[in-house]
Amino acid sequence: MDIIPFITVVVSMLVPSFQASMVVDSILQSNSSVSDSMRIVSKGGSFELGFFSPGNSGKHYLGIWYKNIPIQTVVWVANRVNPINDSSGTATLTLNTTGSLVLTQNGTLVWYSTPLKQVQNPVAELLDSGNLVVRDEKDDDPEAYLWQSFDYPSDTMLPEMKLGYDLRTGLNRRLTSWKTPEDPSPGDFSLTLTHRNYPEFCIMKEETEFFRNGPWNGVGFSGSPELKQNYVFDYEFVSTRNETYYRYTLKNSSVITRYMINRTQQAMIRYVWLKGEENWKMYTKKPSDYCDQYKLCGRNGKCIITESPPCQCLKGFVPSSPQKWNSVDWSDGCVRNKPLNCSEKKTDKFIKLEGLKVPETTHSWLDETMNLAQCREKCLENCSCTAYTNSDIRGAGSGCVLWFGDLIDIRSYASGGQDLYVRMPASEFESGNNKKLIMIVAITTAVILCMLFVGGCVINKVCRKRIEKSKNANVEIQNNERDYIDLPLFDLPTIEQATENFAEKNKIGQGGFGPVYWGKLLNGQEIAVKKLSRISELGLIEFKNEVKFIVKLQHRNLVKLLGYCIQEQEKLLVYEYMPNGSLDSFIFDETKKKLLDWFKRFHIIMGTARGLLYLHQDSRLRIIHRDLKASNILLDDKLIPKISDFGLAKNFGEEEIQGNTRRIMGTYGYMAPEYAADGLYSVKSDVFSYGILVLEIISGKKNRGFYVEDSKHNLIGHAWILWKEGRILELIDKNIEGTCNVSEILRCIHVSLLCVQQHPEDRPTIASAVWMLGSEVELPEPKQPGFFHGMDSVEPHTSSSQKQPSSINEVTMTLLEPR
Repeated sequence: MDIIPFITVVVSMLVPSFQASMVVDSILQSNSSVSDSMRIVSKGGSFELGFFSPGNSGKHYLGIWYKNIPIQTVVWVANRVNPINDSSGTATLTLNTTGSLVLTQNGTLVWYSTPLKQVQNPVAELLDSGNLVVRDEKDDDPEAYLWQSFDYPSDTMLPEMKLGYDLRTGLNRRLTSWKTPEDPSPGDFSLTLTHRNYPEFCIMKEETEFFRNGPWNGVGFSGSPELKQNYVFDYEFVSTRNETYYRYTLKNSSVITRYMINRTQQAMIRYVWLKGEENWKMYTKKPSDYCDQYKLCGRNGKCIITESPPCQCLKGFVPSSPQKWNSVDWSDGCVRNKPLNCSEKKTDKFIKLEGLKVPETTHSWLDETMNLAQCREKCLENCSCTAYTNSDIRGAGSGCVLWFGDLIDIRSYASGGQDLYVRMPASEFESGNNKKLIMIVAITTAVILCMLFVGGCVINKVCRKRIEKSKNANVEIQNNERDYIDLPLFDLPTIEQATENFAEKNKIGQGGFGPVYWGKLLNGQEIAVKKLSRISELGLIEFKNEVKFIVKLQHRNLVKLLGYCIQEQEKLLVYEYMPNGSLDSFIFDETKKKLLDWFKRFHIIMGTARGLLYLHQDSRLRIIHRDLKASNILLDDKLIPKISDFGLAKNFGEEEIQGNTRRIMGTYGYMAPEYAADGLYSVKSDVFSYGILVLEIISGKKNRGFYVEDSKHNLIGHAWILWKEGRILELIDKNIEGTCNVSEILRCIHVSLLCVQQHPEDRPTIASAVWMLGSEVELPEPKQPGFFHGMDSVEPHTSSSQKQPSSINEVTMTLLEPR
């Protein structure tokens, strides 16, 4: 082996299989070589190159990793597809006289580089950027590289690295995941820049698009509106005749950050090294949520992560297959209400849609010199053009992009995003105006009729006598008739006929209020009838509460009250029937829980949060539910969750922060600590209950009565211990492991732990929880949860000292005096 100039020898551990190694200068001259017991270190000491063995694979590779980070983090691998299978010390990296780096083992070629041209004095150098370069020693331009590792990235993008095309050479710089954590050979996932008129980055799974980050719009990528100017790094997208690429540079050289594609998480993740914690911290992640799934809503549909279901047709479009659409299969997408007519193209108009990730650019056209008005006219000239927008949204906007045919993979953002102008036939606008006029007339007429009806009913003696016929009805109910008059009044014979006289076979539930029965009206409508127990004083209060609140609440995630009946000795509430029953009948049943994949569970989590947000913030009243639990979440035929049972609800004034009661009413396992102990309740009490509910949905286990062998904690305590030990994925119900989005489920668990923190002031509001669930914002670290008694706790927080199986029924607790 030739002598390497400027050798500095140190003894250190490289990997367990190597006892000691020599560190050499960053420059390797021609005909010099490095054996597998040596390393090259960059001039500033940031990176080193050498041989390593990932995990327990027993195979060896030539790679580059951070030198001063205790967790060996490999950023580039030379011989990804051709490992060295022994550690006998026979592998050698040589820079030959033509400028090629050559890796051999026992004289057999393992890997080599190909320089752009041959020179007489080649040198190889590992730069402090992590870039291994070969250059001509006599070339005055230090960046005139003959070859560089940045042109052939593995799974990691470092600062200053370019991702994209060199159109002169045909080089495509893209990231490719490792096959496994112990196998750096190219895996299924890659990040690549599509070679289109309007280029965009996509994550590919093998040859199929998995995630689309959208095109560059002058500010950032259309699919990453959260990417803004920041104090960590600058970024740029360059598109010229010679090359098209994206890269980022650091504003502060002390920051250590990398961007990598990870097969395990099926995502692009940016990490930042935290020196104080000596660990990598996730900074951003794509895809970040369910709406980032490529083409989720089919053609001409858009995804809204805060809606349930998330897919909607664009304005002017309807589902192409209504039956599949209603069955939560959106793959067929949407079609126009009225087709475009090429002979009338000049009369077409455009609907402006705001805050979007623009459609896939496969069938697009770009002209950076045109303005928006010219872009509109250009689109009108071609009857195949279906949408347009600016290519650069900075300032007043500039450039023109046209789309042809169906619009694919659109999503809507609560903030950020960009405008899209979608083409519509003029008749669609005329039809829309007519519909608005008809709707205004209809609403006005309905309001007048409603006023006449309500006013007439109040003064009509017959109407009043019907209520007064309830001989045993509580006097308070009669005196508060105004609470119920807006609801339809059912007579008792109608309800008895619908429920077959409250037949036992039609009984579908039992609560503290009383039994619940299924029924069917003469018009075919299915109903659920809640029957007040005749001996329950509490039930009377619940009855009044239920009507008082729910009649004034209208939301897709709240159960709908259809009417009531007060007659003879019966007090009945009539609801819309939920064919799938309550959530607890699914997630705590070993057979039925298999029907709820992660997608369905996630939308139940989101739908419940939106219903609670409506109660706390968006309704005319400010409602604290006080009994949020799995059995009070009902599921309709599409598995859309509906919050039910407002018997314990409380109305909160705008200025009120906290309430107090001596009648503590709720359910073991869901009550917040401050409420269970001292009778203090607030919106944060509901947030605590919601956090428990999310943990139960994810784990398929009940908080109260939770039991795992060798564990002495309830579900909250068990989750907290797993979180602190970095084993939180063990919490996931085995039935959803094959369908869950790991990043999404981790975010849900993280938010749930924030919701169940001991002190109410530490918990987020439900509005914040909804926002955190639907974005990839960095989340705070949760503090210790309520009812967690330490690692040495003997018993879980239940009403019994005995361990109980997780299938026990929840029990509503009432009239418990606070301490």
